[in-house]
Amino acid sequence: MSNLPEEHQKSIEEYFHTSVSLDAEQVQSGNPSLPHLKKLTMGICKQLNSEISRTLPTLETFQRLLDQQLAPGIGRLRTQVSADSDQSVSFRLEQLTKLLYSIEEKAKTAVFEWAGYDGGHRRSLIPPITFEVKSELLGLTTKMFLKVDVETGKIYFKKYKDGPEDKYFVHNKILQLVKSQKVAKLVIMLETEKEKTLRKEFVFDDTKKREGFCQLLQQMKNKHSDKPEPDMITVFVGTWNMGNASPPHSIASWFQCKGQGKTRDDTADHIPHDIYVFGTQEDPLGEKEWIDTLKSALRGTTNISFKQIATQTLWNIRIVVLAKPEHENRISHIFSDSVKTGIANALGNKGAVGVSFMFNGTSFGFVNSHLTSGSEKKIRRNQNYVSILRFLNLGDKKLNPFDITHRFTHLFWFGDLNYRIELPSTEAESIVTKIKQQQYQELLCRDQLTIEKGEEKVFLHYDEEEITFAPTYRFERDTRERYAYTKAKATGTKYNLPSWCDRVLRKSYPLVHVFCQSYGCTNDIMTSDHSPVFSTFEVGVASQFVSKHDPSRVSQGGIKFMNCVATLMTKSKTKFFLEYHSSCLEKFVKSSEGENQDHSDGSIKVRFGNQVELVPIISDPEYLLDQHILLCVKSTDCDESYGEGCVALRAAESSYTEFHVTLTHHGERTGTLAGGVQLRTSEGKQTEKLYDFIKVERDDSGASKGKGLDLINKFALPSDITNPSYMGVGFKSGGVTDRGWSYSMSPKSGSGGGFGGRDQTHGNTSPKKTANDRSAVRSPTGKASDNVSEGGKPAEMFDNPLYGSMGKGGVPRGAKDQPDPQRSKDQLTPPDPIFSFTKPSDQDPDRPPVPTPRNRSYTCSETKPPSSVNTASASAPLHPPTYTKNPVKPSRSEGGMVQTTNRPHLPMKSRPGQADITPTKPKDYRDSSELPSKLRPPTRPIQPLPKEAHHEATQPPKMGRSVK
Repeated sequence: MSNLPEEHQKSIEEYFHTSVSLDAEQVQSGNPSLPHLKKLTMGICKQLNSEISRTLPTLETFQRLLDQQLAPGIGRLRTQVSADSDQSVSFRLEQLTKLLYSIEEKAKTAVFEWAGYDGGHRRSLIPPITFEVKSELLGLTTKMFLKVDVETGKIYFKKYKDGPEDKYFVHNKILQLVKSQKVAKLVIMLETEKEKTLRKEFVFDDTKKREGFCQLLQQMKNKHSDKPEPDMITVFVGTWNMGNASPPHSIASWFQCKGQGKTRDDTADHIPHDIYVFGTQEDPLGEKEWIDTLKSALRGTTNISFKQIATQTLWNIRIVVLAKPEHENRISHIFSDSVKTGIANALGNKGAVGVSFMFNGTSFGFVNSHLTSGSEKKIRRNQNYVSILRFLNLGDKKLNPFDITHRFTHLFWFGDLNYRIELPSTEAESIVTKIKQQQYQELLCRDQLTIEKGEEKVFLHYDEEEITFAPTYRFERDTRERYAYTKAKATGTKYNLPSWCDRVLRKSYPLVHVFCQSYGCTNDIMTSDHSPVFSTFEVGVASQFVSKHDPSRVSQGGIKFMNCVATLMTKSKTKFFLEYHSSCLEKFVKSSEGENQDHSDGSIKVRFGNQVELVPIISDPEYLLDQHILLCVKSTDCDESYGEGCVALRAAESSYTEFHVTLTHHGERTGTLAGGVQLRTSEGKQTEKLYDFIKVERDDSGASKGKGLDLINKFALPSDITNPSYMGVGFKSGGVTDRGWSYSMSPKSGSGGGFGGRDQTHGNTSPKKTANDRSAVRSPTGKASDNVSEGGKPAEMFDNPLYGSMGKGGVPRGAKDQPDPQRSKDQLTPPDPIFSFTKPSDQDPDRPPVPTPRNRSYTCSETKPPSSVNTASASAPLHPPTYTKNPVKPSRSEGGMVQTTNRPHLPMKSRPGQADITPTKPKDYRDSSELPSKLRPPTRPIQPLPKEAHHEATQPPKMGRSVK
């Protein structure tokens, strides 16, 4: 360095002595720009910069003159000059530029490595977080502190906040978390050094703190997992009508789920989601500007540079998908599309944009829509929904018979759906008062989307988390204290009553893991008349499976469908066949023609007598149990679909399983399909999934006290531990939601080890089983938990919406008193005890099937507000709803069962304004090419018939679809 200018020598020495450590501190705080290195290079190149500034305008002018005089040969001239003289000015500048880039890259690499910064990730991404909890020991309640260190993979148990950290457990010794439903209690199952099980029970200040603790432990297990691929990710879905105004300086509360409703705890702020999906409407920004804004905001809150996966824009409607850098190679088959639903379906001011992709072996679809506005235009909004459903082209193009509701493992539909509260404008002040009093349930009774969805006019079998936040529209801008529900127009005053216009709904395949962690709106983003809405989901994903076994030595797997009976709401005289589609099959498979049988109610029953044998490409249970079979009933005349459904192979994990699914087409219910499925896999077992780490149990009042922190040698797990994704956890009402499918399957038999050992899947504790114990309960993910109380006697089952209300002996309450007429008609033939692929014998179609005993019913229903909330008239006064808990009966009539005897038929054509006329004959839903919702007069009262009335009274069916 002796031959360098003295000024440059001092600058370089000063950088290595002090400035390089300052750059490293900047990197650790999330700023990777290395400002002191930039300052050094700018100082060294100070004279060069001034010289470039002096000569650059001359060179640019000279270039323009050349373009004017020698335009035809300018390219050849430049190439020739550059090539002829190795020592030209341009060559020297080029070498200088390369040298500067090389210096910057080497310096960044060294500083990033020293600071622990790797591609946007910091090693100390999540700081240690301490929780104050209460513990009960020997009848005395004591205060304790739990410190979670995600980065080191340890959880510390301390008596004092600043006490010693000598008592801790490593991540692989934390076996399971069991949450109570009634209180903020959490049981932590731990493994000691002697391979014994230790049960620790704690009570948190509230359930939100407990959720934050559970999410941190899940993050710890995931971070230190030895699995090469994740089996669970978290997804953020947000929607915001920006009101054609630029966003504020900070939108962090949107990503961090801060505000009203079901929100995340502060302790979870540092946990980034794997995928972020942003849907905007009336977005005034350019595409690049908005994406840069989102990336910068996420980098500021997570210190991660998220990768852009896809974006799609239709006028001012936009969807942006960002993902963690490590997931970039896991995401494939990316598609995007848009549909216009504005005036004459030609204008893009209203419509939808969508993105779909595969995350390893799981398909995702996201739809952001902006539907027709106006309180009185709900029928037009319903038509918008059907148009988007039919014409949005996303997902696997091989699934042509299926619309987007069946093409994805998980479909999220969100946006400004514009459904309003259906009350007269004179109730405006009353609505505002009830919002201030947080009496949301009374207003949700009049929510148009809730009513239309309950009457199955839109979003059939979609789920939405309970709304516990204020209406997000229409606010005065720059405040969230006042609703601006009047708007002066030339035609008079227009009323926009406060409404939940901005929503997030989802639809997933049967028996998959999906759990809503948060759903709410922000309070501090006030540039628009809409508040941004956020939602986060914990989603199970399947890996791109590669079998570890030799294919020549693995037995061939098989999927057998039998006794399939379709009930179609049509009078068509054509013949029908079934098509089976799945990613686990080399190609789709067709069945033989079914035999039709007309019914007096206008429907057709089609029996597919022959068994269908499907051969999967991989027979390993780790792969096969995560797969689904899509079924489509088609006409032999024109290959037209009359209904589609989905069957989960996980339902047939242990034995032959009867299924019952609702058939839909273009968003409408078109019939049902019942049958049996039997699965044969190769040898193997499923590994423990991350989402099985957390379970939910009921509070057992008879549990022993004083043993919460002791080593329990005779400990029995709670009588019912189940995955929260299959329950309506969080809903306060006792209604049942029809999810479009149900399964009846036997509990898997097998012997268990003694207590303290592991289940067949690593990390899942299992209680000791007796030789004659037949009451083991299996969760849909395949885990087992015994129905045994501490005294050794079978404990009464918890009223779990997944299994139904159970009495003694595991018999559903009310099962004997309420026989199912449909079941007695269409009882499925039991299969052979041993799965063997033999040629099926010809069956007599008129011969009644042999009845079989029915075991457990995995209806997987959620608890939602009862259907009475949809029956309120718009002009009726507001009254608080009353909730009654009804036991869930695992009957065939639930979870997709349609009783064809008293089902109202689809609407027939009628002139606008004409009163409803009882049709003499049912109308085939295919007789009209118009949208069904368009045929319904707007003056039709919104009072569906109660469920009980269908059984107690026989009356002529009304026009319109069946109502729940």
